[in-house]
Amino acid sequence: MGRAFEYRKATKMKRWGNMARVFTKLGKQITIAVREGGSEPDTNPRLRVLIQQSKKENMPKENVERAIKKATSKDEADYKEMVYEGYGPNGIAIVVETATDNPTRTVANIRSYLTRHGGSLGTSGCLQFLFDHKCVFKIAPKEGVSLEDLELELIDFGVDELVEDEDSIILYGEFQSYSSIQKYLEENGFEIFSAEFERIPNDMKELNEEQKAQVVKLLEKIEDDEDVQNVFHNMIE
Repeated sequence: MGRAFEYRKATKMKRWGNMARVFTKLGKQITIAVREGGSEPDTNPRLRVLIQQSKKENMPKENVERAIKKATSKDEADYKEMVYEGYGPNGIAIVVETATDNPTRTVANIRSYLTRHGGSLGTSGCLQFLFDHKCVFKIAPKEGVSLEDLELELIDFGVDELVEDEDSIILYGEFQSYSSIQKYLEENGFEIFSAEFERIPNDMKELNEEQKAQVVKLLEKIEDDEDVQNVFHNMIE
């Protein structure tokens, strides 16, 4: 199995267990998707996938409707997607993706978390060399289509890794290939469980248990911030 899958398995998925956090994250993503592409799922591919993902996560229908309504209301604050990069304790690289209606508050909070835990906030793009930006699709297997055949077919659409994971298949592709991969999957009748973007580290760092605990404490603090959508790092867990 490839580097991207092993990293994803070890880190991000186990931090998504909190249902309230999942619903908040999906709600913001739906609001942003509607503001960017409209409120009709038929004409908004990103919204279409997010609604499907919300069903998979058992997010109440009224939560989805509220997020869509929020996006179309002129009275609601506008979310901005901001990315912050820096280093935590023991030289661990950390990238924080946020959706915020107050970037001044958010950057102050992220800087404070990093500083208090022995880290520092860097400049935009300072960690770009250390992470590969990927789109990740989780889909249902399709009867009569082997993993090998699907992989050969999807290479031309920008997929560079494909892995079986329990009752699903996870596809990794280049960031800019998101639209073409989604279009292929939908046109060929594949059920999409989720579709998101991830930053996969290309250089992992190993720490001892004490150092690891320091970093985990910081990561949990950052993830508890309501503006934070995703946190990526290069620590081996």
